[in-house]
Amino acid sequence: RKPWVFDAAEPNTIPMPRRSQDTEPEHPARLTQVGNGPHAVYGVHEHPYRKVLLVVEGSVTFSLPSRGRHVLMRTGDRLEIPAHTPHSTLVGEEGMVCVEAHG
Repeated sequence: RKPWVFDAAEPNTIPMPRRSQDTEPEHPARLTQVGNGPHAVYGVHEHPYRKVLLVVEGSVTFSLPSRGRHVLMRTGDRLEIPAHTPHSTLVGEEGMVCVEAHG
């Protein structure tokens, strides 16, 4: 197994192992740290790749309108969003930091 290597061009990004059935060549797998202040909102959008999120600090609510679900995530919670799944987010009152694996 190869060790993790930081990508100097993207200091908060670590290349991740790829499984060809999970990724598209134009979207290499990545692990990225993301943080937002209290009450940040991202409207409905989707990605052409699968995304896995782990909340490291704070809280965030993901809305999945096509499934009629709202998922409140707190520190330690994990969520997998399949490719092309419409979703939106609302960050909690204390803000949030999460790690996203996508590709």
